Amino acid sequence: MDIGWSELLVIGVVALIVVGPKDLPGMFRTLGKFTAKIRRMAREFQRAMEDAADEAGVKETASDLKKMTSPSKMGLDRLNEAAEKFDKWDPTKPSERSKSIGPETAKLAEDRAEMARKARENAEESAAKWKTPEDAVAHDAKSPETAEPEKDK
Repeated sequence: MDIGWSELLVIGVVALIVVGPKDLPGMFRTLGKFTAKIRRMAREFQRAMEDAADEAGVKETASDLKKMTSPSKMGLDRLNEAAEKFDKWDPTKPSERSKSIGPETAKLAEDRAEMARKARENAEESAAKWKTPEDAVAHDAKSPETAEPEKDK
């Protein structure tokens, strides 16, 4: 509960009018004692709950669960490393490993990378030809494979 200074001032003025200046200090003293008693009871309840949790072994179980689910224990750190390597991988360039294996393998890897680059360029050119679905439908209607054979007249 958030009460600002202006709200406290309004409460004080209303209390002064309702209770009167003579009984106001006694009322605030009683209110302070009541608030302190409520806080003390809440603190005791919280301690009792924490003690019960300690006796039941909740803290040990929670720490064990945290240890079991750590990324390094589950191998997720290796998975993250592999994902980062994959993000950096460029299929158009031969890998360093293929170069270290031997000159023939390096040559094959370079050829394969060149073929992949050409295939990607061809796919991009084909995709550029068919910018909209209407273009593809119009092309299919004109293509000889889908055209109906003409009847003899």
